[in-house]
Amino acid sequence: MSGAAIRGAGSVRAFDLQFFAGERTEPATPRRRGKAREEGQMAKSQDLTAATVIISGLLSLYLLSGFFYESVASMLRDTLSHLSSETMAGDDWWRVPLYAAMRAFFSAWLPIGLICAAAAVIILVRQVGLKVITKPFVPKFDRFNPVSGLKKIISPRSLVELGKGLSKALVLLWVLYAAIRDERDFFLALMNYDLAHGAAAVMGKIWWLALKMSLFLLLIGLIDHAYQRWSFEKSIRMSKQEIKDEYKQMEGDPAIKRRIRQKQRELARGRMMSDVPKADVVVTNPTHIAVAVQYDQKSMIAPVVIAKGQGLIAQRIRDLAEENKIPVIENKPLARALMAQVEVGETVPQELYRSVAEVLAFIYRLKENRQAKGASRPAGVPVARP
Repeated sequence: MSGAAIRGAGSVRAFDLQFFAGERTEPATPRRRGKAREEGQMAKSQDLTAATVIISGLLSLYLLSGFFYESVASMLRDTLSHLSSETMAGDDWWRVPLYAAMRAFFSAWLPIGLICAAAAVIILVRQVGLKVITKPFVPKFDRFNPVSGLKKIISPRSLVELGKGLSKALVLLWVLYAAIRDERDFFLALMNYDLAHGAAAVMGKIWWLALKMSLFLLLIGLIDHAYQRWSFEKSIRMSKQEIKDEYKQMEGDPAIKRRIRQKQRELARGRMMSDVPKADVVVTNPTHIAVAVQYDQKSMIAPVVIAKGQGLIAQRIRDLAEENKIPVIENKPLARALMAQVEVGETVPQELYRSVAEVLAFIYRLKENRQAKGASRPAGVPVARP
């Protein structure tokens, strides 16, 4: 257990440094960010989205005001043109003005609605990126718990949201009051306007007032977006221990990895030992190194090392060679070269062809002599270097 001591006022107080290991002081890892995103935890500002939609709607209304005016005027003309017709005299007279109003409404407001929807999608993608997640839509029964719901209502986050709402309301009321206060002369002069000009002037003032309020809302949204990013980064911070645990989960526990590598080496060594009886010769150092070589002229282009090892493994290879009557040749330079340069299952490199060929030729001559004499020299007994 790690610890430290503080000396003061004639006393020594010890404390455990592990107490601070659980503090979330480290930035979140990419994996932690990905998991938070899958759960729907992202830094986004509803105020910024709302302000963007309102401003885009006001600007599109200003740019499409001529089209909007023509649509409404066409609806009125069509309705008035049917006043003297027989259609208006029937029981279904209300259908004509209703259908005309519906056509005018959709033709006038549909482009504005599409522009607002596009603006909302763009600002949301700009804040959180483009990715479809379904986990937030999965029902959670703990949300119906009144105790947890009450905790959320009185949580610090809810208090911050309440403060934000009150601040927005006060700012927008102040903007509205300042605008009306500065337009007192306009409202007094409005009584001298005719109906058409007065309505147009009032609509223009309302549009400018709405634009000013939406710009203030945009400023609030930018501030809120910065706060949401800061709050999100703070909420996904990790402690040093959490980062270590995540690394172990991703890379695997070192102890388990060592055990797996050991098991793999044991399996590979077992397969290697099972191939020793297939060898034509075993080259030794004489006791520290043993390399088993196999060569089949019909299926191999060059001799192949089928087993090798040092120490106890080398002793086991020699024992298997003696059990299976495989010649054991002592050749220190060749054994060291094969051990260092050739892996199990690889062919002998060209620079060692001559040395290996001499060993194999010696073994073949030895076999031919035994067959010619009809004698059987005990196999597995170390043979002198050729």
